[in-house]
Amino acid sequence: MKVVSKHSPDVERSKSLIIESEKKFKFFEKIKLRLGFNELYPNYVVDTCYDIVLQLIRAKMLFDGYKTDSHEAEVSYMKILEFSENEVNFMNQLRYYRNGIKYYGTILDEEYAKKVFEFVNKIIPKIKKILK
Repeated sequence: MKVVSKHSPDVERSKSLIIESEKKFKFFEKIKLRLGFNELYPNYVVDTCYDIVLQLIRAKMLFDGYKTDSHEAEVSYMKILEFSENEVNFMNQLRYYRNGIKYYGTILDEEYAKKVFEFVNKIIPKIKKILK
């Protein structure tokens, strides 16, 4: 079984993911402004931020002609995009915790949610620069 397969670039799907990611981030920002960050449930912050970043990484993979059903492979693709080892490791940790939220009932704290939010605000401009 191949984890990543080579295909023709899927430019339309890539654009669609970028748009969806931007909309999700704008919606998240509106909720954050309305409620205040401290009122947001940490698991929601982590899950939403993870989805936003992963959609952008997936968009780049599709644009480059790669497909995968593996979040781990998508996070690893950040190495090819020349993100730092710390950035890739943090995103991999985020992937691990997000799986815990989705499948094992993990409850995260506000401090970790703040770290994730800071990470996302630093990483999104880098990914968007790569996507241009």
